[in-house]
Amino acid sequence: MEEKQGDGFTFKDKDLGAQNEKPNHPGHTSTDSAGSKSTTTDKIGSEQRTSQLPEISFASFIISLSSSALYLLGDIPDSATNKTQRNLTLAKQTIDILGLLKEKTVGNLTREESQMLESLLYDLRMRYVDELKKDAHRTFGHGNTCHSRSRKSQSAPQNYR
Repeated sequence: MEEKQGDGFTFKDKDLGAQNEKPNHPGHTSTDSAGSKSTTTDKIGSEQRTSQLPEISFASFIISLSSSALYLLGDIPDSATNKTQRNLTLAKQTIDILGLLKEKTVGNLTREESQMLESLLYDLRMRYVDELKKDAHRTFGHGNTCHSRSRKSQSAPQNYR
């Protein structure tokens, strides 16, 4: 096993020889096959300039999770294939993650963030219930119902209250 000391870290290469190891720290100068020299810092800087991502915020995070849930509910098509996909198990898990975030962030969100999360959760939970009803209709037929419920319990599944 080959070991090399770097700036504050150690490279341990079990599979490759020392000739294949390259330093992995900013400012490292390398030469490509054409003889051009560049530094790791130059490459990082150019990658950052070409792929500017939006700022991460709590709102953008929960919107991202909500979009994932909508995709899994079959509401948003895949951007590559333009086909919808439906996975209720993963959709429920994503909705439950948003619910967990709501519970764990009580008192730490702005009024707007809290309202946004509450609204997204309500909408996603209702969409999930709609999809469960569609499955029940497909399974049991349109005229049959599994069992009757009171009006209050029809608003959302028990674990979503």
